Amino acid sequence: MNLLLDTHVLLWWLGDDPALGQPAREAIAQPDNLVFMSAVSIWEIVIKKSVGKLEVPDGLRAVLDEQPFHYLDMTAEHAFKVGELPLHHRDPFDRLLIAQSLVDGLTLVTGDSNIRRYDVPVLEA
Repeated sequence: MNLLLDTHVLLWWLGDDPALGQPAREAIAQPDNLVFMSAVSIWEIVIKKSVGKLEVPDGLRAVLDEQPFHYLDMTAEHAFKVGELPLHHRDPFDRLLIAQSLVDGLTLVTGDSNIRRYDVPVLEA
């Protein structure tokens, strides 16, 4: 299975947060699964950190580089796909993650119930 981590799931994974359910944790850790972290999530994290909405330790890039995940860049195709999505969700970061999941055939690992309103494969976090 190919997985894309929602931003909060990435943070839960990094912090070993118990909010991340066991089935999702096992799927992320499964060596046969390809797990992606999006440039969109990194963008969201650094923006929220810079405006004081999120505390993230220094050295985030090094921590992310140590993870067994693949980076997923945002492309023009992803951006165009956002324009095709219904406005079930207004968060631009989540809409981009949904678009990436659809374009790249990835299952989005998330705890956000609003995302289930889209026709996108989801693994409950």
